[in-house]
This record gives sequence, C-alpha cells and structure tokens, in this order.
Amino acid sequence: MAFLRSISLGRLVAFGGLLAACLFYLYEPAMVQTLRNGLFDQYQRWQPRSAPTGSPSIQIVDIDDASLARLGQWPWPRTRMAELLDRLREAGAAVVVFDVLFAEPDRTSPSRIATQPGIPETLSRQLAQLDDHDHQLATALTQQPTVLGFAATAAASGDSPRKRFAVRSDDPEALSARLSGFGGSVGALPELQQAAAGNGAMTFVPDADGVVRRVPLLIRAGDDVLPSLSAEALRVFLGQQVYRVAQQPLGIERIDIGSQSIATNHRGELWVHYRPMPVDQALPAWQVLDGQFDPSLLKGSLVLIGSSAQGLQDLRFSPLGGIIPGVQVHAQALEQVLHGSVLQRPIWSSAIEALGLLLGGVLLCVVVMRTGALTGALLAAGLIAALNLGAWWAFSAQGLLLDALTPSVGLLLCYFGASLAAHRHSEHQQRWIRDAFSHYVSPNLVEHLVRHPAQLQLGGRRQTCSFVFTDLTGFTRLMESQPPERVVSLLNEYLDGIIQIAFRHEGTLDRIVGDAVAILFSAPVVQPDHSCRALACALEIRRFTAEHARHQQAAGIALGVTRIGVHSGEVVVGNFGGSTLFDYRALGDAVNVAARLEALNRHLGTALCVSQPIHQANAQQPMRPIGDVVLLGKTEPVRLYEPLESKDEPYERAYALLAERQPQARSAFEQLALARPEDGLVAFQLERLRRGEQGIRIAMEEK
Repeated sequence: MAFLRSISLGRLVAFGGLLAACLFYLYEPAMVQTLRNGLFDQYQRWQPRSAPTGSPSIQIVDIDDASLARLGQWPWPRTRMAELLDRLREAGAAVVVFDVLFAEPDRTSPSRIATQPGIPETLSRQLAQLDDHDHQLATALTQQPTVLGFAATAAASGDSPRKRFAVRSDDPEALSARLSGFGGSVGALPELQQAAAGNGAMTFVPDADGVVRRVPLLIRAGDDVLPSLSAEALRVFLGQQVYRVAQQPLGIERIDIGSQSIATNHRGELWVHYRPMPVDQALPAWQVLDGQFDPSLLKGSLVLIGSSAQGLQDLRFSPLGGIIPGVQVHAQALEQVLHGSVLQRPIWSSAIEALGLLLGGVLLCVVVMRTGALTGALLAAGLIAALNLGAWWAFSAQGLLLDALTPSVGLLLCYFGASLAAHRHSEHQQRWIRDAFSHYVSPNLVEHLVRHPAQLQLGGRRQTCSFVFTDLTGFTRLMESQPPERVVSLLNEYLDGIIQIAFRHEGTLDRIVGDAVAILFSAPVVQPDHSCRALACALEIRRFTAEHARHQQAAGIALGVTRIGVHSGEVVVGNFGGSTLFDYRALGDAVNVAARLEALNRHLGTALCVSQPIHQANAQQPMRPIGDVVLLGKTEPVRLYEPLESKDEPYERAYALLAERQPQARSAFEQLALARPEDGLVAFQLERLRRGEQGIRIAMEEK
C-alpha cells in the first residue's frame, strides 16, 4: 500500500506540472502574447515574402513630402484629386483605391468661397455658378472604378457607408460577434460615395506593441458588418458583389470573394506576410500629375493612393522593423492575396498546439517518471527542438504561423514537475520498470537469454530465418467509428490471439506496430524447420483472424481482413541499439521482402502470400502460383504463391496457359471469374490480361 501511495503521489506531482502547462496555454497572459508575436515577427525577418511575378501588379501613388512641397499642403483641392484620378485612368489603371478620407466638402470650392464674409455680391454670384470641386471629383469617380476609404470610430455615429455588396453567412449573429467591433464610422461625402464603386474601412487593429500584423477583411461598426479597404479593393477588382463567410464553431475560417478564398483567423483578419517594398512600387503623386512616369507600370494595375508624409501621420510599425505608410500595409495584403502567398494562422492552430503540448507533456511525464531526469532532459530538449523546427518548417514551407513558444514553456513546466516526482520515487520506478519489461519480450527469447547471459551484448550473426508479417485492413476506419476504449479492447483481443498462435509455434515476437505484427522463426534458437513453422503459424493466423472477423461482423463491428506475408532468407540477427538498450531483432533484405509480401496482398487480391523458399520447404501444402513478381525498386523477381486448403486445378490450368503466353489464357480466366466473382487472385490475373500483359512476370509499380 505504501508503494501504491508513493506512485500515486508521484503521478500527481508530475501531471500537476502538465496541468499547470495547460492552464498557462489557455489563459495566455499578455507577456506570452508579446513573446509569441515577437517570434512570428522574427520568422518574417528570417524569411520575408518573395516578390511576386506576373500580373496583376499593385502600385502605390504616394502623397509624399516631395509632392506636398511641390503642390502645396494637404488637403489638396478635389480638382487636383480628380486630375490625379484622370491621369491614372488614362494610364490604364484597373482599380484605384483611396487610402484617404474625403469626409468634408472641399474648402476651396467656389460655392464655399462665395459664402465667406466679405465677398462682394457680384463675385459671390459668379462663384456660385462655377462647378463644385467635389462634383468634379465625383464625375471622375464615375469614369474609373474606385474604392473610397472610411474611418471606423469608437463613438457611435448615425451614418453608415454606402453598401454595394452583400455578406453571406450561415450564422450572421455569430459573425457579427466575432468581428472587430467599433461604435460607428465616418465616411466620404454622400456624393462621392454614390459615384464610387466601393467603400472600405481604412482602420487597422494593431497589437499592444503598435505593430500591424493583421488586416481585417470585415469589421462591425455599430450594427453593420462592413468591409475593410483591402477587402473592397479585392471585391471591385474581381468584379464581385458578395462576401461569403465560412465559419466553424471556433470562429471564422475563411472569407471568399469570387474565386479568391482567403484564409483568416477566427476574427476574419488576414495575417500579412510582409516584404521590403521596392522603391519603384511607389510613384510620387507629383510625378503622376506632371506625367513624369511610365504608364505601362499602371496598366491593368490595382493602384492605391496614400501618404508617406510624416506630417499626415498615417505611419505604422512593421514586423520587419521600422515604420511604413498605412497604404503599404493594404498593398502588402492585396499583393499576397492576388498572388496566392497568404500567411495563415488557421482556427485549428490553437488546437494543434494544445494537442502537441498535451501529447508531448504526457510523453515527457511518462518518460521522466520511468527513466529519470537525464533522459527526460534530453527528451524535453528534443521535443522543444522538434516543436520549433516544425513551426519554422510550417512557416517557411507552408505559410502557417504556429506557436512553438507556449508549448515549449509548457513542456519545461512538465519536465520540472515530472523530474520532481521522478527524483522522489526513483527506486520505486526502477523496480516497476524491471517488472514491466518482461511483458514486452517473447518467452523463448527471455528463456534463451537466461540460459545464455553472455549473448546480452551488441552484435549479431548471419543465419537463415523465416518471417511472418501481418496487418489488419480498415483498422483506421474502425477507430473512427468506435469509442477509443472499445477499439483498445478489440485490438488487444485480436493481437492476443495472434501472439498466442506465434508462441505455440515457438516464434519470436519481433515487433508490434499498431495492428501489425512481425514474427521471427529460427532465432534466437535455431529451428531447422523454421520455414514449416512459419507457414503453419501463418495458416493458423489466417484461420483465426477469418473466424474472429466473422464473429465481430456478426456483432456489428466491421473488422477487416488480415493480410499475411511469409518469406525466408539470410539475415543478421542479434542485439542492436546501444549500451543501455538492447533491441533483439533481425536485419536484412529478407525482412523487407516479407513485409512487402504482406502489403502486396491488397494488389493481388489475396490474404496470404508466400515466397518460393517457403513453397519449396512445404511441398505437401496445396498452393497456387501467383507469378514472378518484381518488387518496386528491385530487379530480380520473387516467385509467389497463395497457400490453399486444397488444390485448385482449374486455376492451375489457366495459369499454365498464362505462363505459356497462350491466347486462350484470357478466356480461361474470364470463365473462372464468372464462376468465382469473389476470387481476388483470378480477378487480378484477368485484369492483367485485359491490360495486354502476358506471361507470369509481374512488375509492381507500388509497394
């Protein structure tokens, strides 16, 4: 009882560290979020987005300090903005996007000047007859597909931007709750909105450190769901009218704009993968107005008009370091979407990270409690290295942002908790390991090593052995359709039956991998009749698994067929591993061939497949030939057979015609197929003949 209490306490302490790690992950304190964002920024610095090739191109018309110095302070007259828009239209711009707010009437319009005090009445009447500047800009907007910007505000507002779109979602209430929320919005003048093709929010939602890492595609302003400037630019550029939002229980999964399917985070935000913007991608506004630019740069382009002037204060912090204009953030987002290089942090990423932490933490706790702190430290270092390398690969190769930092810290907490438990109960754990180890070794191997302790050393010897490999088909689907506890019980019952058969024939259990079993004969104890034992074992396994499957199927459990491969050959058998771990097994080509024969059954239509050496050693056993099979990656064929309960003379006659390349072979196999529609090997041979293959040499193109 004292021993049990000590083990329970040790587990409590160890898994307490895992619990603390999970809580650490779930609550995500601000410090962790800051470090995580720093990690993601570092990824971008190591591997910024590559420059896209081909069309469409994204161009920026920059209202920079030089343009302000040449053309006057901001805001410019709307006539100048109309002229700028006309220049872009003449150059062939596909869509023009204003990252500029036209919320107030132009103060330089004649009608505005006419109402100012001190203006003579005659002059006032003349001015009132002149065309309004805002109207001139509206006229220019009608002649060029254009998107205007509006500002989302914290305070509520009575106005809402003009909508030229629809938002489709299977759960509008959930969508509205998940989006970044604002009290209201301030848009462009109604006349300008009426003339523009779209209106989008210029507002970003930077992180606590001020860095803009994500661009929202949709936001909530008051009770309205509205698009961002980037989303509206895409919609107008693609000629679409609808935003389609796909949601999952955890949040928004993606937003579709026509053929563009944009993966977002759970709040409908696009992660921006930045790249250093080249100088020639931003044309100073004064050059465009003066015609001092190459029009081919803008033909068919999506053009954004914004400002890099420091006095206009539309500057943002970039993950790459430094400050960039806000219009460049929109340009980066649009560029990566249109060129298919979107950076993603999918809604399932947190689940994957939590699962990695949980599985790694459980593994670490178990290993540390069973092997000690040093092994645990190596495992912890390996797991943390694997997590970080995996996260880096996901980013660099797949464009995925996965958090390796939080799970790494969690694994350290697991390690400390488990190490404390292991240190307190090391003697009990060592005794438990010694007792448990005997359950993982074949009885004949244990007995042999007890009688010959000198063989407990690394190394091996050459000898001829036989191998039986088994695998259960459809086990993955069975796991998905049954509760885990039931699957474990079914698997244990299935494996127990096979292992008992192997031990009855004095085979050595080489390994178990899931539902697959490998059995070795003639090692460690030499068995002159190992080929006969292997076949007898395989036949009994075939009978047992077939009967077992029938019983399970009668109970409503779709247990699949067990495939079996048997082969003999020369291998090296002995102890492999290291000075602290013995792994008694056989190594050599014969082992690989046996495993390949088991897998070949699914192509051949058989359940049991044996090689020529097994056939020669068991001449009394009825078998029908399959052919001379050239395994993938090999040059010499292996003659294969299917053991039967009795001879199959009709098949052998048809096979003889096939071996002699007689034209009657196809007719013979067609008659067999009609009489035996369930005969997989007959179907395989007939299919070969129908493809025009002749003879018994079969080249496999798959393993």
